[in-house]
Amino acid sequence: MPIGIVAIGRNEGERLKSSLTAAVAVRDAIVFYVDSGSTDGSVEWARSLGANVVELDMTKPFTAARARNEGFIALLDKHPDIKFVQFIDGDCELQPGWIEKAVNEFSVKPKAAVICGRRRERFPEASRYNRLCDIEWNTPIGRAKACGGDAMFRAIAFEGVGGFNPDIIAGEEPELCVRLRQADWEIWRVDAEMTLHDAAMTRFSQWWKRNLRAGHAFAEGFDRHGAPPEEHWKREYQSNQKWGPLWLIPLAWPLFGVLALKITRDRLRRRRGPLGESSLYGTFTALGKLPQWLGQRKYWRNKRAGRREKIIEYKGPATEAA
Repeated sequence: MPIGIVAIGRNEGERLKSSLTAAVAVRDAIVFYVDSGSTDGSVEWARSLGANVVELDMTKPFTAARARNEGFIALLDKHPDIKFVQFIDGDCELQPGWIEKAVNEFSVKPKAAVICGRRRERFPEASRYNRLCDIEWNTPIGRAKACGGDAMFRAIAFEGVGGFNPDIIAGEEPELCVRLRQADWEIWRVDAEMTLHDAAMTRFSQWWKRNLRAGHAFAEGFDRHGAPPEEHWKREYQSNQKWGPLWLIPLAWPLFGVLALKITRDRLRRRRGPLGESSLYGTFTALGKLPQWLGQRKYWRNKRAGRREKIIEYKGPATEAA
């Protein structure tokens, strides 16, 4: 049975080489690469490897959601019989055996729309920020509410709810999963290695931008689906609204030490990680309340002004691809 793989990227350089090399090595895989205006030779490299290439019209507003949708449409246009599609970002590399594992999971989970596994950071030791990403990717095994950008979808389910919302600049995957669950589909995370991800996040400024983007995503997700019964991202949104402004009051700063300690203790109590890892996570979760609150404020300002926010990027171009 042929499997569709849709990779997206822009100026990913060597990361894209690793990503597409692993993708085309998958038996019976039909690989589509969607490029978003790269200037590093990514398109030529992808074609030389045998991938089908879709070049986005960059005169239109760009989002990762739009790129994935256009890749899916191009794939089904040439191969309408495709039943499963693996989406992957150009800075990620599929792990051996993942595709077969995911397809097998679909065979025993007839209501599953999405199967995802463990995404790991390629270089978690390179910085505390990379390490934080690796912690973030480690979500609980079992039936889930959402997935990330790397996941395998049942094509009929994806198409049935209209795919990703192309207007959303961040958090498009959980938003899609809300609509899938409302259509009585299921999302599952299984205990299997899925992808290696290269965050290449070594500076505080990158971590800050990433949290601004997260705050924007929380606000938009809450705005779209925050009402009962879904209450999508209600807890995260309200927590940022409560804690974010307190960072502007120096007398309130000791409260963040208490918050960091509480988060650390909660992780230890649930056995989610060792002390050092839990402490790192607790500290930066507390610190992240400020940029996430600012990202939420930015979303509402743009909405009131009738503006669309451009994508918020925290990572620069990689090594040249060609």
